[in-house]
Formats: sequence, structure tokens, C-alpha cells
Amino acid sequence: MNRWLLTAQLTERSATRYTPAGLPALDIGLKHESEVSEDGQARKVTFECRAVAIGAITQRVMQLGLGSSAQFGGFVSSARNGRGMLFHVTALD
Repeated sequence: MNRWLLTAQLTERSATRYTPAGLPALDIGLKHESEVSEDGQARKVTFECRAVAIGAITQRVMQLGLGSSAQFGGFVSSARNGRGMLFHVTALD
């Protein structure tokens, strides 16, 4: 199963673009910081990732201010250029 749930801060948001199918799309940047336990040891985790919101969810993402934290849900695919990964946001809480 390919399902991601990530609490993150919105760090970037592009202008709305449209897919070939005519759906609105937003390219966004997310930053996550937390502390997790790995093999009984505390570990600080910090990373940034590229993400995209396509369709109706773009309206909700547009309402978030830069620097706002939220819980993003979705799935991961390879990036358009085949390098790295891209988080597709399908839910926002």
C-alpha cells in the first residue's frame, strides 16, 4: 500500500497551473521536523520534500499561508523527470 500521512510546514507554493486534462495543480514544498525512536534511541528527523496537489484539494492548499503547519495525506510516485520522488497530496487536515 502506498499511503503517506505527514505533518509538515508549507514552505513553497507555485502559481496554479493546469494539467492536460484541465485540472488545477499546485507545486508545493513541505518541511517536516520531528523526533522518533529508532532501535530504542531518540532520533531527530528533518527533511524537505516536493509535493503536488491536483484537483479540488488545490483550493484547500491555497488557503494555507506559507509557514502554516498541517497534516497532509496522499501517496508517493516518482518525479516527472524520473529522479527522486514526488508526494501527491490528496487530503489535508
